[in-house]
Amino acid sequence: MLLVSIVVFALVHFIPGNPAQVILGFRSTPYELGQLRQALGLDKPLLTQYVNFWSGVVHGTMGTSLIYRSPVLGLVFPRLQVTLFLVIYSAFLSVLAGLPIGTIAALQREKAIDQGIRVILLIGVAVPAFWVGTLLILVFSLKIPLFPVGGYGKGSAGHLVSLFLPAVTLALWQTALIARTLRTSVLEVVRMPYVDFARTKGLRPAEVLRRHILRNGLVSTVTIVGINVSFLLAGAVVVESVFSIPGSGSLLLQSVFARDYPVIEGITFVYAVLVILINLITDLIYPLLDPRVRLE
Repeated sequence: MLLVSIVVFALVHFIPGNPAQVILGFRSTPYELGQLRQALGLDKPLLTQYVNFWSGVVHGTMGTSLIYRSPVLGLVFPRLQVTLFLVIYSAFLSVLAGLPIGTIAALQREKAIDQGIRVILLIGVAVPAFWVGTLLILVFSLKIPLFPVGGYGKGSAGHLVSLFLPAVTLALWQTALIARTLRTSVLEVVRMPYVDFARTKGLRPAEVLRRHILRNGLVSTVTIVGINVSFLLAGAVVVESVFSIPGSGSLLLQSVFARDYPVIEGITFVYAVLVILINLITDLIYPLLDPRVRLE
């Protein structure tokens, strides 16, 4: 977290642009720019500004937005709920689709269905999210009006409907990654001696698949899901912009254009905390899938 805060703070202060210029416009005078920089605290040394950032973290405000003139945490938290809903929704869809696809591809190894799945997964990894999102809007919002063009909706049912296309867009490459990883893991597990022993004991194929193949093959898949949460958060920035979703990703993008340093630093810091916590949870899940991890 400390390293992330240092890197982000340095990057946002060294990119071209001036927050005071963005607020006042290009017709402002040097005197007006100087007065506003002083009022915003931008004339202070970078070390002092960095200490002020951590002071805001400690006090639970994450600083004050240069554009909105309100505590950063108060701006980020409501929008973060939208982004987390989208990320969890897309992760659920990717797991729901990736597990059966990867298992079928492994059990039908080198057959026509396996070859077809591998081609589709390759396409899923390659296509960019903004193109997929735009295509889904054209087809399922304009041509066939099943889902709204954008927005967050009202109520749980409204959220699920409004965020379905964005979640599918965000989950596409994640589904392909999960399916490909699971296929490789299942092919390795199927050749293990304990799987042959389970079959010779007379266990049903479904039980062998559930208890011995999938349970051991899911360890690497859980790792992939946990690691790629950071990519889901990053992808949410693009997807929220395409679908006009009022999440923290769109706020981050707006803050970059407005050079709102405290908001950029606050959102990135919150994202870093989330990624660290999710990776910790991923590590804690390992013993549930493989008891040998507890012994090690």
